Amino acid sequence: MDAAQALGELMELSSQITAAVVLDGDGTSVASSSEDAARTDALATATRELVAAAAGLGSGGHGVTRVEVELTNGAFFVVSEGGHTVGATTGPDPTSGLVVYDLRTCAQAIAPPKKRRTRKPKEESK
Repeated sequence: MDAAQALGELMELSSQITAAVVLDGDGTSVASSSEDAARTDALATATRELVAAAAGLGSGGHGVTRVEVELTNGAFFVVSEGGHTVGATTGPDPTSGLVVYDLRTCAQAIAPPKKRRTRKPKEESK
């Protein structure tokens, strides 16, 4: 599934998410819930900066998988999985676990499929 389709499903299914953006592994915005370029850029920039700030706090070289920030009138969530990062805003008092689940589901839907091992062809009996 492509990023725009996955994000469309996210926005349709999650009543708590008010805006969302999907970034690829390079931090480039590949899908947005908003058609407003300035809003998309602001959300993408905030997502990249939050991931960078959280990564600076960690040790051991492990990547950031989840960040949640409570705001006065809502919250901001970032989830990274499968080579994609999804950043989303919510209204007040979101159900954090549900929002994170929805964001992970979105990211997993656009993650490249895992490589399958190919079997060696059977030798024909002689």
